[in-house]
Amino acid sequence: MIKKLFLALIIVTTVSAAVGFYYYNQYQKFLTQAVFDNDTLLTIEKGQNFRGFTQNILDKKANGKPWMWRLFAKMEKVGGWLKVGEFNISQGVTPMVMMKKIKNNKVLTYHFTIVEGFNWRELKIKILADETLLHEVGDLSDQQLLAILESDTSTPEGLFLPETYQFVRGDSDIDILKRAHSALKQSLQQQWQSRDNNLPYKNSYELLTMASIVEKETSLASEREIVAGVFVRRLQKNMRLQTDPTVIYGLGESYDGDIRTKDLKTDTPYNTYTRKGLTPTPIAMASIESIVASAHPKDGNSLYFVANNRGGHYFSDTYEQHQRAVKDYLKGKKL
Repeated sequence: MIKKLFLALIIVTTVSAAVGFYYYNQYQKFLTQAVFDNDTLLTIEKGQNFRGFTQNILDKKANGKPWMWRLFAKMEKVGGWLKVGEFNISQGVTPMVMMKKIKNNKVLTYHFTIVEGFNWRELKIKILADETLLHEVGDLSDQQLLAILESDTSTPEGLFLPETYQFVRGDSDIDILKRAHSALKQSLQQQWQSRDNNLPYKNSYELLTMASIVEKETSLASEREIVAGVFVRRLQKNMRLQTDPTVIYGLGESYDGDIRTKDLKTDTPYNTYTRKGLTPTPIAMASIESIVASAHPKDGNSLYFVANNRGGHYFSDTYEQHQRAVKDYLKGKKL
């Protein structure tokens, strides 16, 4: 009887050892094999625990069995490494490498670009069309948005610095706009404090308004300071700015792509052919380059400019010179 019990004990011990050895090998193999056979996008939701995370990756055809992932969590203490966000897990990544990537918050990022020269209506359309951002701004009036931005202006026009902003899934359009507004305020304040002397601006908002007009008048970096100089001199001489982009802005959505003589004569708060001084607000999102140019315009005598049929502008000191240049431009001559 004792011999039989001893033999049974040996058999049980041997089987247990064999089973333990088998599972040990399986677990060690699990630690060294790839989590996924293909590149896979993982999304970790707020409040998700490791059990939910395990089910999520197994649903996405992750290698390994539930018991392996549970043992992995217990042995390596990775349950607290989870971070909210999207993670791109490359083919061939092992469990530990994947978890370290998540622990280090290597989330998948997206980008949204505010284009220089866009007006608020165009920017709003673009940001609402972004499929990754959460959308909140569409339900807000302009005044509600301004309250969120803590801005005392009458419109969001011009209040966002054109740049490319990085974000993660879960961020909202308001998040982007707040960051862009903060960047604008910082850049504008720096240029206002370092501006040239004797400029015809009462405050930094007028500097921003001028920058927006410069932004719409030229796309050439080499011309920004020159154009700003022309407009500054015209203001100093109490001349009207007479710039087409302000008229177009005043026309709003009725503008069909063609500016007519009657449009130049139709008075609006933004028509600088009928009204002196700057427009009441910016007319577009001004780049930092246009803000700098408006704070440091180029000295000179030119008071007029017209397109030169080369992609830029021809600048004139007198009205007579300008008239000749306009005639040549209309004839298609390269100035």
